[in-house]
Amino acid sequence: MPDSVGPRPPRISLAPRPSLSGEVAAAGVPAGGPGVFYAGIALVAVLYATRELLVPLALAVLLAFVLAPVVRAIRRVGVPRVASEMLGVLLAVAVISGIGALMGRQLAELARDLPFYQATVSQKLTGLMGDQGPLGHASELLRSLGEGLSGKGGTGAPSTAPQAGPPPLPVEVREPAPGLLTVVQRVVGPLLGPVATTGIVIVFVVFLLLYREDLRDRLIKLMGSRDLQRTTAALNEAASRLSRYFLAQTALNAVFGVAISAGLWAIGVPNPLLWGFIAGLMRFVPFIGGFIAAAFPLLLAIAVDPGWTMLIWVIVLFAVAEPVMAQAVEPMVYGHSTGLSPVAVLLATAFWAWLWGPIGLLLATPLTVGLVVLGRHVDRLEFLDVLLGDRAALEPSEAFYQRALAGDGDGLAEQAELQLRTLPLLGYYDEVALPGLSLAQGDATRGALDRTRLDVLRARVDGLLDDLSEHEDAEPPALEADGPVDRDPNEAAGAQEPPPPPPPEWGAPGTVLCVAGRGRLDEQATTMLAQVLNLAGYGATALPAEALRDAAATPAGVRAVVLSALEGGSGAASARYAMRRLRRRFPDALLVAGVWGAERDSPVLAALREENGRGCEARSLRDALACLSAAAAPAEPASPRAMAEG
Repeated sequence: MPDSVGPRPPRISLAPRPSLSGEVAAAGVPAGGPGVFYAGIALVAVLYATRELLVPLALAVLLAFVLAPVVRAIRRVGVPRVASEMLGVLLAVAVISGIGALMGRQLAELARDLPFYQATVSQKLTGLMGDQGPLGHASELLRSLGEGLSGKGGTGAPSTAPQAGPPPLPVEVREPAPGLLTVVQRVVGPLLGPVATTGIVIVFVVFLLLYREDLRDRLIKLMGSRDLQRTTAALNEAASRLSRYFLAQTALNAVFGVAISAGLWAIGVPNPLLWGFIAGLMRFVPFIGGFIAAAFPLLLAIAVDPGWTMLIWVIVLFAVAEPVMAQAVEPMVYGHSTGLSPVAVLLATAFWAWLWGPIGLLLATPLTVGLVVLGRHVDRLEFLDVLLGDRAALEPSEAFYQRALAGDGDGLAEQAELQLRTLPLLGYYDEVALPGLSLAQGDATRGALDRTRLDVLRARVDGLLDDLSEHEDAEPPALEADGPVDRDPNEAAGAQEPPPPPPPEWGAPGTVLCVAGRGRLDEQATTMLAQVLNLAGYGATALPAEALRDAAATPAGVRAVVLSALEGGSGAASARYAMRRLRRRFPDALLVAGVWGAERDSPVLAALREENGRGCEARSLRDALACLSAAAAPAEPASPRAMAEG
């Protein structure tokens, strides 16, 4: 399981999206203003009022997900469907009943031995609170300080003399012997609720397993029977992932409980099976479950051991076991995460605990995982994935634009550092930075960005580019094809191998000129291009659009010129004029028309194609690097036969 809930799955569209609901409907969040608020309050009220029914149903659904892989394994042996499902339920009931009986015996032993621990606790408290104990010394010191501050050197006022009079008469209250009905009520009454809940859960589990195909068909009918393939695939994937996750979580928590029981038994803590069971159960509670599980054996260690050695070893046991399970074992089984946001887990835990009590505390994480999986499969419930999932709410390019727009230079640097762990500089610029600049370019063209905010954005991007000017990739970037298969012949991108280093004459400074277009953010894109080319071994120089106005300032030794512009930054006429001027200034150089992020039918790219007949066109930095690599490659020598014929 990559992250326990998997990659982005096929989605189910419950209904056509209304065209007037704007971005809220596009995100799957129902519009309605106060109506949504009141509907949420009504839903919470229903969940609270029907908790007696919904809690057993939720337990049954989770248990059915856990038993589904077990039932499938039994069926693969050759057992019929109904028999395998009943056998799985009986196996679960037997395991739960055995654990319950064992825990009941452990609790009875603990209740029987508690009076014997009273002497040890009293001895420790006397040692701590006595005159020679640390707490006694602290109490005496505080009393002395209080007397000094109050200005009283002696003791307090003398106690009042007791009043004379006859001694009070002793009074003894005796209860009558309880009858049979009272005994039955006291013993059986508290057990009726758990027994009834257990019976309801078992009945629900049996029916969920027996009629899961019928329930699936009804869900398909509700979610979208017009596209049976997508709906069936989505439901099967969601059920499979939830089953694997819940079964894996139950197994890991059971292993953790066994390990804690073994450790406590080795340390000498009484009733280790009870505390191991509580530890495994509390691991369903995120963040605080381990502390709750450790509290009971810690208190018992204080009561059992006259010294403090047992207490220290229990602390060491939990301090080692919990991080190993959370940081090593769980990531190896689940993946990098459970697919949940930590903040969402905390809020969900608080919400379900408030709504359903201790059972809600245990069910919070499984229920939240189920909601996230549902949000990843159903379009109109995607807001659940956005609110509760751990995936980034913004795409990397959107996050780049947002941080630059907010003037968050540190956020830009952190994002770049994170992306560059898995991407080369070329990939980061092509997949994150340039698309982010294109978003800013589009807003600026529409007039949504004023000059002040645009200047802030430019300054933050320039600062990031200055930080990345000394960056070096671990491996040279591969020239993978990132466009359609039917690429033009002059677009040399498509090789899977990294480009060979250019000849030495291409590495001289000023060999490749990167000329910015007239767009508002073209200079930043041009700086990115120059950095990528320099990193590949080319002597690239970034120039603004106004740098080549003076014809007398034409540099010598130029082998290639790249016109660098973002899509939508300038019009087709301006781009055609710029390319025509470069053609006149550098008649012998390779001209590369670079329009970053452009589609093949882009008007700007079409205009440049008309003016750059024998040149090369690029829609990404990878394409531009491929064009220069093809131009710098040495020509293959002619064969002896061809030379003889010549």
